Amino acid sequence: MIRPKSTNQAVWADVYTYAKLPAELSKLDELAHNLWWVWTPKAQNLFKRISPELWDSTEGNPVKLTRLLTGEEIRKITADQDLLKEIDSVYTDFRAYMDEPADEERPSVAYMSMEYGLTNVLKIYSGGLGVLAGDYLKEASDSNVRLTAVGFLYRYGYFTQALSPAGEQIAQYEAQDFTQLPLEQLMNEDGSPVVLEVPYSSHIVYSYVWRVRVGRISLYLLDTDNGLNSEWDRSITHQLYGGDWENRMKQEYLLGIGGVLLLNKLGIKKEVYHMNEGHAAFMSVQRLLDYVEKEKHPFDLALELVRASSLYTVHTPVPAGHDYFDEGLMGKYLGHVPQRLGISWQEFMDMGRENPGTDEKFSMSTFALNTCQEANGVSKLHGKVSQQMFAPVWKGFFAEELHVGYVTNGVHMPTWAAPQWQEFYAKHFGKDFVKNQTKEEVWGKIQQIPSEEIWEIHHNQKLQLIDYIRKHYAERWIKNSSTPEVTKAILDGINPNALLIGFGRRFATYKRAHLLFTDLERLSRIVNNEKYPVQFLFTGKAHPADGGGQGLIKHILEISRRPEFLGKIIFLENYDMRLASKLIAGVDIWMNTPTRPLEASGTSGEKAEMNGVLNLSVLDGWWYEGYRPGAGWALTEKRTFQDQSLQDKLDATTIYDMLEREILPLHFDGRQEKPFSEAWMQFVKNSLNFIAPHYTMRRMMDDYFERFYCKLAKRSAHLHADDHAVARSLVAWKQEVAAHWEDIQILEISDAGTLGFNAGQRDIDTSGVLSLKLDKGRLQAKLDVELVFAKPDENGQLHFVETEALDLSATEGTMEVYSIELMNKRPGHYKVALRILPRHEGLPHRMDFAYVRWVNIL
Repeated sequence: MIRPKSTNQAVWADVYTYAKLPAELSKLDELAHNLWWVWTPKAQNLFKRISPELWDSTEGNPVKLTRLLTGEEIRKITADQDLLKEIDSVYTDFRAYMDEPADEERPSVAYMSMEYGLTNVLKIYSGGLGVLAGDYLKEASDSNVRLTAVGFLYRYGYFTQALSPAGEQIAQYEAQDFTQLPLEQLMNEDGSPVVLEVPYSSHIVYSYVWRVRVGRISLYLLDTDNGLNSEWDRSITHQLYGGDWENRMKQEYLLGIGGVLLLNKLGIKKEVYHMNEGHAAFMSVQRLLDYVEKEKHPFDLALELVRASSLYTVHTPVPAGHDYFDEGLMGKYLGHVPQRLGISWQEFMDMGRENPGTDEKFSMSTFALNTCQEANGVSKLHGKVSQQMFAPVWKGFFAEELHVGYVTNGVHMPTWAAPQWQEFYAKHFGKDFVKNQTKEEVWGKIQQIPSEEIWEIHHNQKLQLIDYIRKHYAERWIKNSSTPEVTKAILDGINPNALLIGFGRRFATYKRAHLLFTDLERLSRIVNNEKYPVQFLFTGKAHPADGGGQGLIKHILEISRRPEFLGKIIFLENYDMRLASKLIAGVDIWMNTPTRPLEASGTSGEKAEMNGVLNLSVLDGWWYEGYRPGAGWALTEKRTFQDQSLQDKLDATTIYDMLEREILPLHFDGRQEKPFSEAWMQFVKNSLNFIAPHYTMRRMMDDYFERFYCKLAKRSAHLHADDHAVARSLVAWKQEVAAHWEDIQILEISDAGTLGFNAGQRDIDTSGVLSLKLDKGRLQAKLDVELVFAKPDENGQLHFVETEALDLSATEGTMEVYSIELMNKRPGHYKVALRILPRHEGLPHRMDFAYVRWVNIL
């Protein structure tokens, strides 16, 4: 019998073919490969005109669009003189933008972040942190500052979200085809890829390097998914925030240490080094190594120089949200570092511990604080929360005294203001509006513009949102539905005349997406009131490991399918930047309901502001500063109940009351002959006038330079001058203080009794002299001796009030006497203590050298 011949398996090779653009269309390729088009409506319209179908099917990816053009389509383009003129016009604008000389007055900056949200087609972001970083690069370009950024090119990026018929989140990881993205791989002169070698403790990890052109800014992305690495290391840049703690260690090692090595390889030196979150804190490790090994500086000097030029921005309001590595994992990956730095393993580990000398895990945030001169939160309230959170790092100081500052986040207005709004702003606020976007008086012109014109723009955005939902969700919803006719009715039932309320963010439990559904009976009455039609649009992803967040999504979906909520509560899956841009411009109200005070900043509401959309939010994050009466709605920042379930019920009731008694009547009543209420439009005008100008990325960028970058660059240059003379002197002073700090002996405290310290009480308007006599021993440093006044709150926790300095009144050899004449002028209960600190005019702040000695005055 003749048997069929066996056949081996086919081996398939990837082949990419596309028609090469002719020379006369080379401008298109240059435009497609620079993300300037992301925030330039004129450029987007050009690509849409070339092929509306491809623009839509590629989700707005001009690189992929141009590579999918057929030879015939390219010939048609080259024969279309009007289209060629439009290409020339856009390119002329682009070159005028690109060729403007950079701002040499401001310091140069290196910026490192784990994610960047620049466009939906480049999936290297997951949420707010990444979108903020992406907006930051765009504004750096618009402000024309000298900034270079480093991050990762993820093969699978963050997941695409799908929902099962049962409402369960399905995370789908789709490989990115780098050849179809707006980026370019760095190549050597011989045509081979540039390879960055990053030495881990036991082997080398090899990374390809890609560049994303963000207007005038370069973002360099590391990529380990190449054949030079083992499978173990290829996966380092596979997923954003994926894998276990060891994978996180490998990623943060690559970002911080590899990021600095990359800048070195490219010959890029900056005046300021900015780590966006603790993920990038290991950048200080490599910078220390460079000073110690290349420039032969001792460790203490290297640390002074690194600190003086470093800034750490924290985005997380709770300690649990920070990264901690156990000592075994630290040893496995950074065990080689201390010897190279000339310090012990214990000393290195203690740089990442709140309590040195213990066996605490290594905190990336604590390490960042110990290697950065400056640190900041991302809103005014978050700055205070961060001070409380980081207070244990600097023993002897109250949270309120700390140098930890803040810069409230903003958003890149040209990215998030819809094109129609941008045209409106240019028409009424002037052609230079983008340069004047932070001026309230410029936005104030909105008050004189007829409400009809503003309403028409907003209504158009609303129609575009509804059209987008119907177009992009109909097929998948019908496919997942057992009743297609019901799904179609929901889509058709999205009402442009209803009040649309949007809620879109990461589905972490503290964001309280469930809050609206606390009282379903009352909610049903609200959404089924024919006089005041209202619909809610929810969207957001939960982390694949966050069961609680995924449960919230399922819970909302289940409620949305109940008869009384069908078509009134709608969940839109796969929240990304494209959906966000439609949603924040098309709803009437943007709602945010975080558990106070856990919203570090939150920027989605700021994006809504740029489109005349009103905010309804808890006074937390940016809204704590941004809220203005008559321009939105706010739930108080104060907690009434410590029991969170009771607080949730109260907040839910407050929202229901606001909707029924204020918001819905304001929106619908008083319309008369118009399709809108003048009272509502006044809220919109007030919001644009008094809130929007203060929450742009331009303002945020200016704040970073004013509060941190310029200060850091100036001091860093001072420490580097004259062969680091000032830095060397400061190091010597610190070493002397550290060696002899314990020499201080308290000899006498006198006259304290007349002030009532012993009795624990004293009369108002009495006075007395407090005197402290001490022996400094071998300590040469000058001292600050001060009384510290603190006040306990209702929970007994002490809060800083003020200090009063004692004067140096007498010296005799190593003995010194400090005294102060005090007048009792504070009624009420407060605490008083005496402390001693070393003084040096060269310190940027007291926490830079946090030596404190408390003295018993009782």
